[in-house]
Amino acid sequence: MKLQLTPDMVRIVLIVLIAASQAVAQTKTTQALDQKYEGLSLFFYRNTLRMLNQTDDPAFDDLIKDIEKMRFVMINRATEKFTESDYKNLLAGYKSEAYEEIMTGRADGRTFTVYVKENNGNVKGTVILAKDETSLLVLDMLGKIALTKVPEFFKTIDGSTDIGGKIKGFLSNGDEKNRNADTGNNH
Repeated sequence: MKLQLTPDMVRIVLIVLIAASQAVAQTKTTQALDQKYEGLSLFFYRNTLRMLNQTDDPAFDDLIKDIEKMRFVMINRATEKFTESDYKNLLAGYKSEAYEEIMTGRADGRTFTVYVKENNGNVKGTVILAKDETSLLVLDMLGKIALTKVPEFFKTIDGSTDIGGKIKGFLSNGDEKNRNADTGNNH
């Protein structure tokens, strides 16, 4: 008897694997950020990242080949009152853990900052921060990703039906909280 996986079964397996992969952050700075601010926090291992590749795109598999595990943290800057000063302190935290800033740039309306931690010339950890007016996204990886592919990686995560849905749900919940606070409704 051959087992046929339906899209719903794949989603359930993905959710179970994400839940089962809840592990310690790669950096203390990311862990402290996640504890201090309410937000969306997900963990991925290489296999769960492969499950995001719903179109079996070989370019995406190549993109994630050097990532052992990754923590994804997203914070709504408005509802959590996350300021530019908080952002500068966050960057200082990564530097204090021997991460070195290697790139900053802008793409798709977001500012990207990339930090790496090396040991004997080998990249051991990568932290990618992306912020815009409304949100802060942090990818804390054990491993590395090609720097030229950072915006593409964020687009793939945003475009994943499972992860993109969670991100959109998180953002719309923040918008709902803001609307309720503005109108006095707390339901």
